[in-house]
Amino acid sequence: MHLAHDPALRATARVIYDTVYPTDDWAPVGFEEAERCRTIHYRQAVDAAIMARLTLAVDRQAQPLLL
Repeated sequence: MHLAHDPALRATARVIYDTVYPTDDWAPVGFEEAERCRTIHYRQAVDAAIMARLTLAVDRQAQPLLL
């Protein structure tokens, strides 16, 4: 999934990627390269971003707990 059509979701995926995989020890490439190659790390960050968006959209009471 390429997220160019959804800048907010892409930004969320990037933050998740950079937080979960902060160094080369965790992921072999940075976010841009991972996005281009669709690495497993990138796909996991995208899945987490989608899940976060769905959670925040559906459960308004949980929002303060998640932030």
